[in-house]
Amino acid sequence: MKLIGLDSGLRATGWGIINVDGNNLTYVAAGTVRVPTKMSLAERLATLYRVLNSVIETYRPDEAAVEETFVNRNPKSTLKLGQARGVVLLTPAMADIPVSEYPANVIKKSLVGAGHAGKDQVEMMVRTLLPGASIDSADAADALGVAVCHAHHRRSRARWDSGVQVVHASTPAE
Repeated sequence: MKLIGLDSGLRATGWGIINVDGNNLTYVAAGTVRVPTKMSLAERLATLYRVLNSVIETYRPDEAAVEETFVNRNPKSTLKLGQARGVVLLTPAMADIPVSEYPANVIKKSLVGAGHAGKDQVEMMVRTLLPGASIDSADAADALGVAVCHAHHRRSRARWDSGVQVVHASTPAE
């Protein structure tokens, strides 16, 4: 199973690809889409789509995971980030790849064990979990973290979505 993790941004969007074989995770590739700020918003979004589409065509992931957006204090920045995030969600969906979303604190807790971990802690754990990973930016490290989080949560999420109940043995009443 090949997964792509995506960390949305209008200036820089991170992407990371991992292979999952049971509990074994292996690094495949990662990078950062940097879009020039001198372009119009429409041109920037189109560039983001084209580059991500090329990544998806090259690596052909089976599933995608995207970090949910937090709300900034600046409404204009939040709106622009939302538009970039829309492209990030749309690109794998247009390739018929299932897309899952995770809040930042769930991703951090899955990797580091604390929902408010710093970017340096996330990158350190990504490097530990994916030895030999070539990480060109914090955005690429975050994207690999999203992929790792999805690898950890996808089986449980699939059971939950399908309505399968997991029954735990209970202790007899005393």
